[in-house]
Amino acid sequence: MTQASELLSVKPAPYTRIVGAVSAAHFVSHYYIIVLAPLIPFVRADYGISYTEIGLVLAVFNTVSAVLQAPAGFLVDRLGARLPLIGALLIGAVALTVAAFVHSYWVLLAMFAVAGIGNAIYHPADYALLSHHVPGERIGPAFSIHTFAGMAGSAAAPPTLLMMQSLWGWRGAFIGAAIIGFAVAAVLLAVREQAAAAPTKQRGKSGDAAEWRVLLSPAILLNLLFFVLLAIISGGVYNYSVAALGVLYATPVAAANAALTGFLSLSAIGVLAGGLLVTRTRRHGLVAACGLAMTAFFIALVGEVDLGPLLVIAAMTAAGFASGVIMPSRDMIVREVTPPGSFGKVFGFVTTGFNIGGIIAPLVFGAIMDHGSPRLVFFGVAACSLVAILTVATRPRRVD
Repeated sequence: MTQASELLSVKPAPYTRIVGAVSAAHFVSHYYIIVLAPLIPFVRADYGISYTEIGLVLAVFNTVSAVLQAPAGFLVDRLGARLPLIGALLIGAVALTVAAFVHSYWVLLAMFAVAGIGNAIYHPADYALLSHHVPGERIGPAFSIHTFAGMAGSAAAPPTLLMMQSLWGWRGAFIGAAIIGFAVAAVLLAVREQAAAAPTKQRGKSGDAAEWRVLLSPAILLNLLFFVLLAIISGGVYNYSVAALGVLYATPVAAANAALTGFLSLSAIGVLAGGLLVTRTRRHGLVAACGLAMTAFFIALVGEVDLGPLLVIAAMTAAGFASGVIMPSRDMIVREVTPPGSFGKVFGFVTTGFNIGGIIAPLVFGAIMDHGSPRLVFFGVAACSLVAILTVATRPRRVD
């Protein structure tokens, strides 16, 4: 936890509280993204529904988030970020509470659509608050802690939800998750208004045309593509690497899962390392390019060579670390091309790439597996990593 201690070892200041509160909100946002997945067997058994119907719930959540994330960014830039972020936490918590108490599949579907509204707000609000309140020399570590907190939320969700389910059922698990959201909303309410809200109301050029000109500029569109490619890379590894290793090399399930766990664990550590790195260089594009190249190399190696269980775990772990190091530089690249007063809309727009990539990856890699070509899962991830290098190597100037 050297990364966190370095950031917080300075004399207490308003921005340290902002980093803590925003990172807690990011933890909740990722927790809520995962909230249904480990509980699917119990929800299906309770309602007697199919996997397709469960899939519809998840699809609605992601579609609503994708459609509303860019508009949420405009809202954040115009109204400030703190209150919308509190609203996002409350929306998600209330949606889970209603879904827990009302015994209806259609209410469950509707509440995940509502939760998608809250999910659309997190990224633009988080990045706007951090960009406005953290000093420039500390923003890299702040971004890394923020990203690490989100990963921690994803990692914490399955075991804690399953524990709550074993005690109180899946509805009790939903209520427990809702309580976390209410608690973090209370923390954000306790952050002083003057330390959190006023600067985020700044705007750049006025008028919708000027605002859309910023979003549709080459620099921002390249970043949108960058985020899409990163989502496809993670979607391929997270969802299909275990199955692909089993089909390709007959890798034992335990070893394949250990490889994925290594990838995920070292990604989180890589984020903290990347946060330290961005304080020592302004060549964020080079850092991202090197991380992407290393990711491509190790993932392609796994696809090309039967390494055996131990070496495949090592290779996947190395790829995870390299992919994690990219993340703080990714955020700094976006920040550098964003005009003052536009952090909410720009981060809201480019992080829509996560949703777009999240839609593309299952379709592409699922089709690859259905056609009996598991090696192409790894080559596809490696290819996307190499293409992503072009998006950070070619960096037009920002629109002022």
